[in-house]
Amino acid sequence: MKKALIIQHMDHDHPGRFLDYFAEDNIIPEFVRVFEGQDIPPLAPYDLMFVLGGAQDTWQEDQFPYLAMEKAAIREWVWDRAKPYLGVCLGHQLLATAMGGEVGKAELGEIGVFDIALNDDGASHVFFEGVTRQQTVMQWHHAEVKRVPQSATVLAASANCSVQALAVDNHALSTQFHCEFSPQTIAAWSSLPNYVATLERELGAGAYDRLKEKCYPLMPDMAQNTRALYENFKRASGLKI
Repeated sequence: MKKALIIQHMDHDHPGRFLDYFAEDNIIPEFVRVFEGQDIPPLAPYDLMFVLGGAQDTWQEDQFPYLAMEKAAIREWVWDRAKPYLGVCLGHQLLATAMGGEVGKAELGEIGVFDIALNDDGASHVFFEGVTRQQTVMQWHHAEVKRVPQSATVLAASANCSVQALAVDNHALSTQFHCEFSPQTIAAWSSLPNYVATLERELGAGAYDRLKEKCYPLMPDMAQNTRALYENFKRASGLKI
């Protein structure tokens, strides 16, 4: 069996749909909860690194010292070892900074359902084969990649955010949008008062119910696109031959 190193920044956060894919492919996830003080282990035994989202910002190393440890591990994994990497939201931003890019506050944050579009590089990249050029995705972020590292290629953008997906060669993929979110992810928020409160603070009273009603009918298409993305990544990165 192969092993995935999952770097987790918040309680109750997980790889969502990808856990089903890992089970199908006999990939065992091992979680490192850096926000609880757990150290990232030596990287050699792992076959995949998956870095999740979080409320932290990439520049907050004084407040969250483990971010420096993460960036060093990502740099070793993606640059030195050139092994399969997946990152979402904060994991996308950490990839950019680890590889020499820059992240800052977004002019317009995105929380909820938004449209993104592949650019020409994205439409022709192996990661997005069979994926619709225009798609609807789930978002939850107030920061964004401001300067793309020289080693990375931008694959997609939204109206508010010019860097919605990045690739480093054919072994590293990151998305600003939450391609991992599933119906189970959204349903779990109903039992997490801080998630509901955050949505209401950002989007007004009743935000959770409105978001649920809007996104649930879109989930089958989101699932189809995420599945295609994973299958392409798996093949291109050598994760599964």
